[in-house]
Amino acid sequence: MSAKLLTDEERPALRLERRLKHPPEQVWRAITDPAELEHWFPAKVDVELRAGGAIHFTFPGEDTSTTGRVVTVDPPREFTFVWNDDTLRWLITPDGDGSLLEFTHTFGRGEPAIAKLAAGRTAAGWDVCLDALDARLSGRDAEQPGDWHARMASYVDEFGLGYGEVLEDGTIRFRRDLVRKPVDEVRALLPDEPGWHVTQDPLDGTRVEFTEPQEPDVPAQLARRHEQLDKLFAATHGVDLPDWTPEHVEAVKKHYAQHPTQG
Repeated sequence: MSAKLLTDEERPALRLERRLKHPPEQVWRAITDPAELEHWFPAKVDVELRAGGAIHFTFPGEDTSTTGRVVTVDPPREFTFVWNDDTLRWLITPDGDGSLLEFTHTFGRGEPAIAKLAAGRTAAGWDVCLDALDARLSGRDAEQPGDWHARMASYVDEFGLGYGEVLEDGTIRFRRDLVRKPVDEVRALLPDEPGWHVTQDPLDGTRVEFTEPQEPDVPAQLARRHEQLDKLFAATHGVDLPDWTPEHVEAVKKHYAQHPTQG
């Protein structure tokens, strides 16, 4: 079931839903019991299950943990906590013989437009986690995820995160999330031309930004650079994308002609 990208009090937020064939009490245990979380959550969790309690996360292969804060514990209805300034809310409601699980991930750190860039990879990751949760509840082995590039690129397209923009001074700008790729590896893939800048943050991962003065045919310029950024993102995952079809090029140029200042 596809994730949705929303805005919650000016902050970007992802919303995912799962209809589960299990009662709320069973789902509650799966999302709050550390022994159950090990089977589907991306990090090992140690939690004081009370409002204001500490919640610790340790990723596989890491010795250190990060600490968050529990906000709401309302069994078997709502579990909300803050992790690295992001708010994760799990809401369970009865749904026939089973439950409806509504999960919201609100990005709480930094400039909203920058935080939003990570929505594609974050949505893909939570899709996999919630599929694994469903499998755990159903007594099945979770399928191993494959083709992460295609999963993330699909969300980047769906959320409109790949589009560039024309700034007030006439500069065109693209900003793309590159997950957590090493900066040196990304730089080795960049064209030998000015305008490219790569940054990396311990929490936000790697991001590339490209700027240049606008040309006479701005929609064509934006479409050309858009394709270039798509290929760069694919290349960081070892994928060699084919050239866009002429039809796709024209569709993207039409979008930029209709929306000249932003994606």
